[in-house]
Amino acid sequence: MYYELYIDVLFFMNFMMDSLLLLSVKRIRKYPVKNGRVFLGGAVGAGLTCLIVAIPLPGAVKLLLYHGVVNTVMILAGLGVQKKKEFCRAFLFLYVAAFLMGGILQAMRPWIRTGSLFFAAAVAVYYLSCGIWRGLMRFQERRRQICEVSLHMQTGVFRLEGLIDTGNGLTDPVSGEPVHVVDSGFAREMLKKGEEKEALSKGEWEKIGLRYIPYRTVKGEGIMPVFRAREMELGLPGEEKRIRVMRPVIGIGEGAISDGEEYQMILNPDSLMRQ
Repeated sequence: MYYELYIDVLFFMNFMMDSLLLLSVKRIRKYPVKNGRVFLGGAVGAGLTCLIVAIPLPGAVKLLLYHGVVNTVMILAGLGVQKKKEFCRAFLFLYVAAFLMGGILQAMRPWIRTGSLFFAAAVAVYYLSCGIWRGLMRFQERRRQICEVSLHMQTGVFRLEGLIDTGNGLTDPVSGEPVHVVDSGFAREMLKKGEEKEALSKGEWEKIGLRYIPYRTVKGEGIMPVFRAREMELGLPGEEKRIRVMRPVIGIGEGAISDGEEYQMILNPDSLMRQ
């Protein structure tokens, strides 16, 4: 069986897809290269692909050239990556981007009947893929900011998950210390004692220094109950050393801190800076 192949169409389609893939990797890895160089890398990759198609070689050799030589030259020419470690990252991201874009285009195939629609869909998929990647990267970055917290209270030691939030600048107007905000439901459990989990009495409230401070958010202003814990230990992701904060100021938030219960506390990063 023979197929009729137009080399100019093959070149143009590969040039477009290779350029979009390189642009995706550039945006994801934030490489400081101009788009002109990226398109040059796409042209080089498309030209090598056409050359390999034209030369009569065994299928296994062509497969090796496609996935080894062509992609390597594309990355070097289009992204200017020199360091071996960063090249491996770029190579991996190139294939992940190709897998993502290819999967979306394959799903759209029943609605793509002409070449012009394919090109338009490819550009749309490029922006969609970049958006998905940015969302995944933000989610991963947010996960890195979640750490293990151990709060030492008069009623015992409580372990929970805390989010290091750079947007939390709440401070105690009396002492000037940073305030960490805990989930109201979790706070109720912490501020109970005994096997029957009775609520603390007024005198016991006074021992932990319960009082109210003003606060302001985008939703408005209010007052927040705060108290002091005996000690707070933080276990940062990827680090063995634990940070200890003596007598931290803990605020009780209104309702749930995290909708998905991913964490139960918002940590003020100023405490970490002081350690």
